[in-house]
Amino acid sequence: MAILTTAQAAERLGISVRRVQQLVKDGRLPAEQFGGALMIKDEDLKLVENRKVGRPRKALELGDKRKRGK
Repeated sequence: MAILTTAQAAERLGISVRRVQQLVKDGRLPAEQFGGALMIKDEDLKLVENRKVGRPRKALELGDKRKRGK
């Protein structure tokens, strides 16, 4: 079992370090605090590697498009 830093996890996932930190904060990616660093198990990356890209659309935006017939 390999243990990764947030920078290593970000590189493997193809996202920013800040995004990895946000995934941990949101509880979607398990991590352990070790001193001042977050440590992530390599096998836990599978939990978020198939996530949707980008920001979720707001319900209002979806409703507006339906009203306009798009």
